[in-house]
Amino acid sequence: GKSFKGWKIRKGEEQWWRIREGAIIGGSLEKPVPHNTFITTVKRYRNFELRLKVKLEGGKKANAGIQIRSERLPDHHEMIGYQADMGDGWWGCLYDESRRCKVLAGPPKKERDKIVKQGSWNDYRILCKDRRIQLWINGQKTVDYTEEDKSIPQKGLIGLQIHSGPAAEAWYKDIKIKILPK
Repeated sequence: GKSFKGWKIRKGEEQWWRIREGAIIGGSLEKPVPHNTFITTVKRYRNFELRLKVKLEGGKKANAGIQIRSERLPDHHEMIGYQADMGDGWWGCLYDESRRCKVLAGPPKKERDKIVKQGSWNDYRILCKDRRIQLWINGQKTVDYTEEDKSIPQKGLIGLQIHSGPAAEAWYKDIKIKILPK
């Protein structure tokens, strides 16, 4: 929340990312975001626990997420890999971005928005160990997923996303990554 040290922004997308009030912020409340944009770690991670606080502003259509074990698509703004989702109807889901393009696991649809404090800070915990991915929001487990497809890489970048669409901001702070033994 003090600098972008350890993070990388794709050239040409700097306008969508800034640091304020100890948080990394993606998007804008003044204008629509033309396409998904990400800030990524420089380092790749396999087995880890990621804890952070997240907040989404911009109304019901605001959408964002946290990429894990992901990679940037060459010469493109998108990433490919797992995403811990944020947004009405998506909170707490594990989505497969730009690969299978579907929700892999998550809480029942009618429960997804009940676990978050709308417009306020929420605790997101992500645990990746071998082929297993677990997600928690505000202490409530939302996903316990084991990847059966052995061809899918289990190591990659961590990325923070603001989704394309109406004016919105995704706030991320108190980001802590703990490396787990192999």
